[in-house]
Amino acid sequence: MKRLILGNPSGLDLKRAGLGDAVLPLSFRFAWGVLPSPQELAPYFSVRAGQKPGNHWSDWISPSAKRATWKDLAFNDYCQSFDIIELWFDPDPNDQLQLIWVLDQFHAQPDMLAKLKLRLVGFSLLTMDPAWRGWNEVPLANIRPVDIETASMCWQAYRATTPQTCFDMVHRDLSAFPLLRPALLDLLRELPWSGSGLGATEMRLLELIAAGFMRTNALFYLRGFRQRGVFNDMEIGRLLEGLVHGPQPAIAGLDDGLRSIDPDNARGRLEAFQRSRLSVTEFGKAVLAHKADFTDHNPINRWWGGTHLTNDSLWRWNPAVTGHST
Repeated sequence: MKRLILGNPSGLDLKRAGLGDAVLPLSFRFAWGVLPSPQELAPYFSVRAGQKPGNHWSDWISPSAKRATWKDLAFNDYCQSFDIIELWFDPDPNDQLQLIWVLDQFHAQPDMLAKLKLRLVGFSLLTMDPAWRGWNEVPLANIRPVDIETASMCWQAYRATTPQTCFDMVHRDLSAFPLLRPALLDLLRELPWSGSGLGATEMRLLELIAAGFMRTNALFYLRGFRQRGVFNDMEIGRLLEGLVHGPQPAIAGLDDGLRSIDPDNARGRLEAFQRSRLSVTEFGKAVLAHKADFTDHNPINRWWGGTHLTNDSLWRWNPAVTGHST
């Protein structure tokens, strides 16, 4: 049977492992920044009509052989040639967001439902060897119409202008997607916490720096120490800048060149981060001890899903009651 695999970029190893006839890796980042609008996302899976290179699904599909015969097709038409469409998304919160986004696309394509299968990947695909013999033992589940509906509701909840509907979703039956609830909770914990005004990753960065992790390489790449997996290394860099560049910094020692380096200059920014030697300020120690609120002294202007967080509209996470409030 002819098999198509949808997953993250690490899923290309699944092709090397002989698990699929074609693999479409998805690399959208939904856990950080402004979400693309439905109008911006729709052309990705539609018929090619002037999309720039990299903005159409066929630019990423593997293998590329005979691409000329289908490179302009809508994704739904391409799928007709496959018997099975397997979804491989690991526990990473951004992976789970991609999963519900993809299933939301299939919401309008009921003819595809019988082909859809979900692999319950309880590990990071990035760390796995294509030669691993356990690939076929990863649990495989059917996807029902009600599951498509649930995934679509979760995606729309994440896109909503407040996190309230997303918080409500974690109390619904998500048993068809056992990795989704933990991912949603991890995302919700990135809202400013009551008592400190910082999200879970920001608080963990303060903890690590206070414990002596002054080099950014450790903060970016030692995920076991960081214990937070929502953001990638460059996104963590932006969090560090937010903790340093406000009127009342919580961290000192970040290379000042980052104020002027072009945000798209990844190499220059990485070099500046590597020159940094970080420490926690007295104010940062007070925030870490929940004796000061970061948002009382610094401007907030960032996005959580479809929610624009500002000082005037600041949704918070309250760990004491596993809830949030305005």
